[in-house]
Amino acid sequence: MATQQIYQVIHPLFDEPEEKCSAEGLGKLEMSKSVRLSLFMLRGYLILMFVLLAYHMLDLAGFFRR
Repeated sequence: MATQQIYQVIHPLFDEPEEKCSAEGLGKLEMSKSVRLSLFMLRGYLILMFVLLAYHMLDLAGFFRR
């Protein structure tokens, strides 16, 4: 006969707090060329989206009407 395992579920709010890791003294993180390129492209995309949003808001406000 197999034994039954009983699991006790504890909500995270009532669980014991865990010890946090310290990031002091870790230094800079090494990035590969593909990661650096991806982050640069993400930055460009976000800047472009912000410019398009600003243009759309100014257009809705009637700034570009003749």
